[in-house]
Amino acid sequence: MCNLYSMMSNPEAIRAFASAMLDSTGNLEPQPGIFPDYLAPIVRNTPDGRELARARWGMPSSSQALFKAATTRADKLRAKGKDVDFPALLKAEPDSGTTNIRNTASRHWTRWLGRENRCVVPFTSFSEFNRDAGGDIWFALDESRPLAFFAGIWVPQWTSVRKIRTGVETSDLYGFLTTEPNAEVDAIHPKAMPVILRTPEAVEAWMTLPTADALVLQRPLPDGSLKIVARGAKQDG
Repeated sequence: MCNLYSMMSNPEAIRAFASAMLDSTGNLEPQPGIFPDYLAPIVRNTPDGRELARARWGMPSSSQALFKAATTRADKLRAKGKDVDFPALLKAEPDSGTTNIRNTASRHWTRWLGRENRCVVPFTSFSEFNRDAGGDIWFALDESRPLAFFAGIWVPQWTSVRKIRTGVETSDLYGFLTTEPNAEVDAIHPKAMPVILRTPEAVEAWMTLPTADALVLQRPLPDGSLKIVARGAKQDG
């Protein structure tokens, strides 16, 4: 699971690569360490055209996952002798978001796989954690860390409780697809790797093709396509 990445490119390069005509980001600074729930740039399809914008990393979790979490919390409260209003508890169950989307056949995700909810997420490197290999292991296309994109989906103005201390919030949210790892990632994290788009043509395909054709892109990069560029750091520049 990729829960940390870096984006050190500039908005001009992002817009040119992804053919974005609109930009609502203002002053877009480099981000050497992007963690779940951070605001970060995406290029999204909108009714007014393709837009470079900021959104919050972590798509809405499934109702099943939230029900399970609320049930666990209710059981702990009952074990302490406390009364539980389960519907109220479920409604307030915090959802920090689902960052990585693997099972695109799930009914929870299929509603957001149409063109209107597709986005691409710019990055220059990403990390997979492996304690024995040194902690955070950073991958990039090469040592120069060129711009590339994750294939993602987004949802506008989703209202939920992200954190108990902040209560109900409404935000634009995004996440990106994962797939089987290629050889380089498999050696560090054998479960999955992000779906990576390396060319403007691949970005265009993800953003425009019918869903079944676009999902053909949910596949690992060829072996030899990635390099380990850093180890052990929580940021990568």
